[in-house]
Amino acid sequence: MSAPLLVEVLTEELPPKALRSVGYGFADALVRDLRDNGFAPADGEFTVYATPRRLGVLVRDVAPRAADREELVKVPSVKAGLGSDGTPSQALLGFAKKRGVDVEKLERFHDGKQEVFAVRERITGSPLEARLDQVVAESLRRAAGNLRSMRWGDHEDEFVRPVHGLVMLHGERIVPGTVLGQTSGRTTRGHRFMGKGAIEIPRADAYEALLERDGKVIANFELRARRIRDELAAAAGGAAIAADDALYDEVTALVEWPAVYEGHFDKAFLEVPQECLMLTMKQNQKYFPLVDGRGRLANRFLIVSNMAVAHPHHIVHGNERVLRARLADAKFFYDQDRRAALESRVPGLAGVVFHNRLGSQLERVARIERLSALVARKLGADEAATRRAAHLCKADLLTGMVGEFPELQGIMGLYYARHDGEPEAVAQAIEAHYHPRFAGDSVPEDAVGAGVALADKLDTLVGIWGIGLQPTGDKDPFGLRRAALGVARILVERSLPLDLAELLRDAHAAYANGGVKDAVGELHAFVLERLRSLLRERGYAADEIESVLAGEPGRLDLVVPRLDAVRTFRGLAEAESLAAANKRIRNILRKSAEVEAGSVDPKLLREEAERSLHQAIARIRSDVERRAAAREYTESLRLLAQVRPQVDRFFDEVLVNAEDAALRRNRLRLLGELEHILNQVADISKLAA
Repeated sequence: MSAPLLVEVLTEELPPKALRSVGYGFADALVRDLRDNGFAPADGEFTVYATPRRLGVLVRDVAPRAADREELVKVPSVKAGLGSDGTPSQALLGFAKKRGVDVEKLERFHDGKQEVFAVRERITGSPLEARLDQVVAESLRRAAGNLRSMRWGDHEDEFVRPVHGLVMLHGERIVPGTVLGQTSGRTTRGHRFMGKGAIEIPRADAYEALLERDGKVIANFELRARRIRDELAAAAGGAAIAADDALYDEVTALVEWPAVYEGHFDKAFLEVPQECLMLTMKQNQKYFPLVDGRGRLANRFLIVSNMAVAHPHHIVHGNERVLRARLADAKFFYDQDRRAALESRVPGLAGVVFHNRLGSQLERVARIERLSALVARKLGADEAATRRAAHLCKADLLTGMVGEFPELQGIMGLYYARHDGEPEAVAQAIEAHYHPRFAGDSVPEDAVGAGVALADKLDTLVGIWGIGLQPTGDKDPFGLRRAALGVARILVERSLPLDLAELLRDAHAAYANGGVKDAVGELHAFVLERLRSLLRERGYAADEIESVLAGEPGRLDLVVPRLDAVRTFRGLAEAESLAAANKRIRNILRKSAEVEAGSVDPKLLREEAERSLHQAIARIRSDVERRAAAREYTESLRLLAQVRPQVDRFFDEVLVNAEDAALRRNRLRLLGELEHILNQVADISKLAA
């Protein structure tokens, strides 16, 4: 009879930042194997368990024995298995003998490449205990992935943390087996301090409730995370919690029985930039800072403890004492850093390596200065402010605060620039030039910040790519994908009238000492590929995107307006026919060796259909071009609908490849003119089904 299957692996404290991925990876791999081998239904339910000290899964409706199944065993191809006279080869005879069937009874089966001989064999399902421990061990190995493993005791087995217990229950029955040196049983353990020590599990589906009641452990990761969020929200008392999902997940992975308490710190620490205080609270202590309606940090914070006690004074006081020391360090760095102006730190960047083949950060700053000033001139922005911001943009790398918290680079530059009396635009640009730092982050709001941000990212792209360190697979140690997406987003979202190819050439020219390959074309395509992904995320169809990006545009600020126009155009009744015609024209012109420059000769237009098309093109051409030049893309595309009847008639009645060479060239030129007006805004042939 089918019954729930419980698997639990007891460990020492697992890495909190990896617990969610390891827990779900283990469960997914285990369930997938059970389904693939006929023990569990394909749509069966399962529950994932993951706490600091255990990984587990409860799978519903698991059979004690896999169902028998029929398997198609393929062998030599028909071509190899039969001689020219149809006589079976020795290989085919040997296969048939091994499988216990006559050659005449072998089936023929096409495997997608060739016709092969095959035999259907009935595979008897194996019992659960014959393979469960192997499946559990393999699932753990896959879930651990690239995490560093360790050995313990006198075992040869390895895992991310020592394993101290194994539960494998099918209904009420223990499934025998050994995994990572542990023999399966029905005994688990509760919370280290609040729960019972050993807990006997009578049946698989009693595990979760029993562990919560007697063990004081909420094994379900999602339920534990929800309780933490609910209790934090209640304790916040109307204040906003300054935390992201990563902090919630990490804290969920640190506790088995969450309890939320409130702590406080001295208001004097609020003189330190709140980003510093919040970072040390979240990163070092895993606390949850609270902010008011205007985003200002309060001097109270929330703690998620692994101990629920009636009188938490000692827990709160201990955490406050630890935080006080951390905040005192932050205040010390802040006070010390302000004793030296950012300007005085710039020469020290000569001793900070950007890359050993690309020079120091000081040399990089010089390149960013030149490039950002060029961008400012093109935009008509404040060139002096842009140069100044670029000159100071990396100076905070040499401050104590950024040395302690690298995540604050740029942010501390903003505060220190203000302290030094720099113009606000300069201070803001120092912080903004790192934006966007991650998906969903903002782009620089003004032209000064945008200029420095573009220069910074373009310098990285051109330099790192130019010395052959392009991203490979999922490896991108220098963040080139992020930099490329940042360039695309700034140009698109700020609607900056700048040509991407020109910017890349300017950035390459800044590497005057050579050694950096000119990869402008490759980088242009690389940035456009990042833009493709961004546009797909924003809901544009792949063929719409391709119609606009196929020509490798330089002005990315015009991409979205063109896309919106294409989306409107494809809703017209004439769009599909014109797109198909454009595709047909492209194919004809590409295959013809006679396409040459020149205007259509009206005297050679013999057919009424071609004369009608020529007149239709002449009627709308100037208007289409004028509206496209004025960026009235939607109206430009709408005008194309007027020529659909003439286009359809032309292809129905006119032979383009006429025997008369003069007629043929004239008709090809006519198609060239038609292609020209059809693709003023986008390559609409990409929209064809």
